[in-house]
Amino acid sequence: MFKEIKSLEEFIALNEKQEAVLAYFSTDACSVCKVLKPKVEEMATVAFPKMQLAYVKSDVLPDVAAQNSVFTAPTIVVFFDGRETIRKSRAFSVDELQQEIARYYSMLFD
Repeated sequence: MFKEIKSLEEFIALNEKQEAVLAYFSTDACSVCKVLKPKVEEMATVAFPKMQLAYVKSDVLPDVAAQNSVFTAPTIVVFFDGRETIRKSRAFSVDELQQEIARYYSMLFD
């Protein structure tokens, strides 16, 4: 389940606390985002149960987006141990994302 981020401080704290974070950056005007978000959520919840899912509205929190160099929607940034490990923007497949996450996730949790 996605946790909606409300501030830059909350985002930073989440990354410091959690070993694995998938941050989904989106805007209300992004129609692709609305279709993709539930697919990413389902994939991550099933395949990576220990990963924290964070939802960032880039238009509402431009400071969080800028801090993470996010300038387009949708953008997914995956952090392991507080470090950016994977970044996907605009057109990407959920399967491709899952395969990339699995490599790092298995090293950390298996």
